Amino acid sequence: MADLVQQRADALIVSAPTYLGRRNQIVALAARYAIPTIFDFRVYIAAGGLMSYGTNLADTYRNVGTYVGKILKGAKPADLPVQQPTIFELVVNLGTAKALRLTVPPSILARATEVIE
Repeated sequence: MADLVQQRADALIVSAPTYLGRRNQIVALAARYAIPTIFDFRVYIAAGGLMSYGTNLADTYRNVGTYVGKILKGAKPADLPVQQPTIFELVVNLGTAKALRLTVPPSILARATEVIE
């Protein structure tokens, strides 16, 4: 994060499931260095992140469970259709935006699935 500040980065995009376990640390560093950050999952915003746009994890896990159930009942994985996520969510944390001295445009707020005050 300090390197991003030195390089004068305007923002950061975090999009990797491998970072979920470190979400609190990443959110804290983004706040400490005042780097606006967009994430791929809502859980980052619940931890204090600025905003996220991505799939709904509960829906994704539900679909995985359905697939596992079909395989356990004898379906061949190769015969199952490929599915893509259908539920996406945009979540904005206005408290974080205020702390970063950012104004979230009304057009973004109007499209948001959830706005956290």
